[in-house]
Amino acid sequence: MNLFHQYVNLDGTLMDTLVRDREILYTGTNGRHVERFYVSSSESYIFKPLTNDDQKGCEKWVYEHVLPALPPIYPQLLACSDTDVNGGEEWMVFEDLGPLHHLHTDETLVQAAGLVARWHALPPEHFAGIPLRGPKPLIQEMVSELHNRKTDLLELSSSLGFSKQQMQRIYAQLEHFSFSHQLVLSHGDLHPGNYALSGERLMVMDWEHAHLNTPLWDVYHLIDMSHPCFPRHMTSELRIRLLDTYLEQLELLGIRVDRTTFVHEYGRFAVIFSLWMLLLITSDLQRMGTEVHRNSGKWSKEQLESQLAETLACLNQCTVMMDWGQVQTCK
Repeated sequence: MNLFHQYVNLDGTLMDTLVRDREILYTGTNGRHVERFYVSSSESYIFKPLTNDDQKGCEKWVYEHVLPALPPIYPQLLACSDTDVNGGEEWMVFEDLGPLHHLHTDETLVQAAGLVARWHALPPEHFAGIPLRGPKPLIQEMVSELHNRKTDLLELSSSLGFSKQQMQRIYAQLEHFSFSHQLVLSHGDLHPGNYALSGERLMVMDWEHAHLNTPLWDVYHLIDMSHPCFPRHMTSELRIRLLDTYLEQLELLGIRVDRTTFVHEYGRFAVIFSLWMLLLITSDLQRMGTEVHRNSGKWSKEQLESQLAETLACLNQCTVMMDWGQVQTCK
């Protein structure tokens, strides 16, 4: 038995009699808490139960089969449950990285773009057994949903400052566009809360959604994925700089990608994903407006409205990328 098993009950909860102190860091979709727990005044660790019931066993598998191929950019796994022997709920104990700083400065994002290229360069055939999709719909499924909900988007567009003519032009372009079928190792959920500075080290966390996907999935999450708790300000110039950094790092690793094709494809991908996000966020806001949901939900109305504005800014900028058919050079 690992030393850390003594701190966890058979039902997968922390044992209060041995844990000196604890603090909740965040709550998963199934209501279970990720916590920092102390076994002495100076010794702390991170306790992570299964936070998404659909991801059972995934993060442990990724730590065993995928992450050893990467540099140490992730928190070390110190212990995990053995449900075959002990029964109970799944859990993991990680090293405590200390205070995490989600400072999404230009240089931090540039560094992160280089890291994404590192794991995208790993041969996907080395990860037999990894899922072929994450918790969100695939980009092709998002396209289908956007077509099915075209009327909803056209009605929504005017309230968001988007003309119906602009939306019709987007739909016209999407009718004749398909994405590359290339698959790479994808983190799967690289939103702004899942990478942070620990001291001077950039760390990437929460790998339970790792799967094979288009390279654009991680790149979009890194650059343009909005999050209610971690607002960012992205500009067209910084976006191009990050895309160039990603492609330059791939080339250093022996993988050459046509820049013009990639950036055009990114613009279309970002427009699709952002439109899908707008439908999701506005749906959350509408539910929050009803009496029964007014005081429930994970995020506040102000946070969702900020996320909506950030997503809309991305949509406007990436629509221009999609329309122009030209790519500026970052100096």
